[in-house]
Amino acid sequence: MQIEPLAIPIGAKALSVLPRLAEALRGVAPIAPYAVGSPPPSLPPFAELPEDLAVVVGTSGSTGTPKLAMLTTSALAASIGATHRHLGGPGQWLLAMPAHHIAGLQVLLRGLVAGTRTITLDTSFTIDGFIDATRRLDPDERHYTALVPTQVARLLAHCEGPDALRRFDAILVGGAALPPRLRASADEAGVVLVATYGMSETAGGCVYDGTPIPGTRLRIEDDGRILLGTAALASGYLDDPARTAESFVIDEDGTSWFRTDDHGHLLPDGRLQVDGRLDDLINTGGLKVAPRIVEEAIASGFPEISEVVVVGVPDEQWGQRVSALLVMGTDRTVDPTHTNPATPPTLADMRDRLRGILPPEALPQQVATADALPTKGPGKPDRAAIVTLLAERPVG
Repeated sequence: MQIEPLAIPIGAKALSVLPRLAEALRGVAPIAPYAVGSPPPSLPPFAELPEDLAVVVGTSGSTGTPKLAMLTTSALAASIGATHRHLGGPGQWLLAMPAHHIAGLQVLLRGLVAGTRTITLDTSFTIDGFIDATRRLDPDERHYTALVPTQVARLLAHCEGPDALRRFDAILVGGAALPPRLRASADEAGVVLVATYGMSETAGGCVYDGTPIPGTRLRIEDDGRILLGTAALASGYLDDPARTAESFVIDEDGTSWFRTDDHGHLLPDGRLQVDGRLDDLINTGGLKVAPRIVEEAIASGFPEISEVVVVGVPDEQWGQRVSALLVMGTDRTVDPTHTNPATPPTLADMRDRLRGILPPEALPQQVATADALPTKGPGKPDRAAIVTLLAERPVG
């Protein structure tokens, strides 16, 4: 068996690979998708492969060398079937993100399995392009798409965006945490968002709005690490038995689990709350701070902030300082055209407003602004790049 590197274009040209994806889904020959214009993945000439291997897809983790997760035909079928059952049945999908990542690839695969006509943007994502694409949805189908939080926020802020988003029976949102305020804005606009949690190793999202979809189980270890058990689980990493053994474990009862790099906890109603990556925890003055908790507090307390990422920046005194990078929204009270950025809060203002909401060690020690957040993969904040950026900025 040989794995074929498959270059996937962006926009409407992505549909040209559908026949090859259909072959992979049938187990004819496995593929390794990558972006047109990028170098193909490095594939070993000889490797032990699952008999029904369909897709080898790169991970988009925030650190380290990307791993190649092996997804079989049965794993993909389990993931696609569970997603459609959870959402209320198959439907027509709109592709709005790169299809060489697992989230975009699954949009194409779900459309193939559903037997519906997949809609795409003409080129890469733009607000106008997305709105135009929704006008081409078939009126007699259920409608779905997958977006990252930044795309949702930009569409909700556009005069025609909410109408376009309301065309969908459900919008899967992943790649980054869904801010509570963004969820509230979508609810107010009548837009149905489904916060997804998963990764390449689980064939994409397998926990929706904190609840495992059919065929998925979750477990939390004593240190807060999240484990996922699902019929959609990858068969390990291509030609990497050491990392496979570290990340994929089997219980005494035969249940297979993927040990994620995330930590979280269960809410009182049993839903999963993902607190962030274990290696993103900030160690400041000997105390550990989860960035997501600080991000949510800032987003709730400062509605003029459009996006925020909190990281730990090396600090001689504290080990790491709690640092926030902000993208400001527009000041609609000053500028009716919504083009004038709101005034960012000072560090003192932010600490004063969050004192009593956050523990003392979690209060930001540095605040800076940017026009846009550095990202990698399908809309994930590039935390390493943000740390580098903030390390070069004055503390304050």
